[in-house]
Amino acid sequence: MRKRSIALLVATVAATAYTVYLFCYFIGGLSAAEGTELVGGAIATALVTPHAVMFLIGAIFGWLGFLLKKSWAALVGAILYSVGSLFFLAYIMFGAPILIVGFIGYANQKKLNKKAKEAVETDE
Repeated sequence: MRKRSIALLVATVAATAYTVYLFCYFIGGLSAAEGTELVGGAIATALVTPHAVMFLIGAIFGWLGFLLKKSWAALVGAILYSVGSLFFLAYIMFGAPILIVGFIGYANQKKLNKKAKEAVETDE
């Protein structure tokens, strides 16, 4: 019997990769810029930072939920993905699939934990 949600793993890996991409793209773009390009890049980075930070914290909770088999951590991660998507609506097309799969992963993990608990109780 499976003990961990595959959907939760997919959402967490996607959120981690997306967060790494955001930080590399925006921070890396600032290092090569000069003058007005630097100012524009700094403004764009300031606008995207709350979005990226919410996805980063959500990914941390997603990994906790997956590795520790805790559905509450998966739920917190999915909620943080949705808050992060609301912080920067221009990138919602990237955040929406991650948050949908995150909520599916939470539901699956909760169901798997319930089945495991019932299996232990019937063995006693």
